Amino acid sequence: MPILKWIDDQSLKNAVDHLIKKAKEAQLKAKNKFGKNVIDPFSAMFEIAGFEMNYDSWIKNETARQAQKTLQNHIGEFHQIILGSVGHWENMKTGNVIDLVSKERKIIAEIKNKFNTISYGKLSDLYHSLDELVMHKASIYKGYTAYYVPIIPKTPERYNKEFTPSNRDKGSRCPFNENIRETDGQSFYEIVTGEENALKNLYEAIPEIIFETTGNDIALKNKDQLIMFFSKAFA
Repeated sequence: MPILKWIDDQSLKNAVDHLIKKAKEAQLKAKNKFGKNVIDPFSAMFEIAGFEMNYDSWIKNETARQAQKTLQNHIGEFHQIILGSVGHWENMKTGNVIDLVSKERKIIAEIKNKFNTISYGKLSDLYHSLDELVMHKASIYKGYTAYYVPIIPKTPERYNKEFTPSNRDKGSRCPFNENIRETDGQSFYEIVTGEENALKNLYEAIPEIIFETTGNDIALKNKDQLIMFFSKAFA
């Protein structure tokens, strides 16, 4: 039996292994570059005093914070790899105008890890890019439906609606277009896989995959507590 019925085991394991490697690289980079970037000395002083931390603990926390910031840039890529491994979906990879394409279903998608990955003022730029792709008569994606997908939504609820961000140049919202949409991660995983709880099932499977591929059982031992985070982020 496959781990998840909508993706083959090897593709799933490869995606998890890729992100684990990125996490280790981020940690090593943070350690090697620590102090090369200017550290706010006032922040350091008041964190150590206000949080009642010793110097060594502060160094460890600050290094982890810097590594976490780097790693988070790769979480959206992880979802892009996973979704692009599902049948009839193609991962367009970094550097392309869009992240995912299904020619069979005539859908394109831009994947972001979190609702605030793109600054509010730049969402209209994304809208116009998607509009050009699905509405321009010379585009190969003419007639497709375009999705903007922040995997982690602002509030824990499912939605699939027209993408109408504020247009910062005109002081109004971008026009409604049924073919330019925004949806949360859970809903988009369901669109891609046909499975209502695909994202949750993926999350629950990851600790076992990490243990199997790396021998690291930390996530597995804390699985119940980690699942609580998922429950708070998604409906």
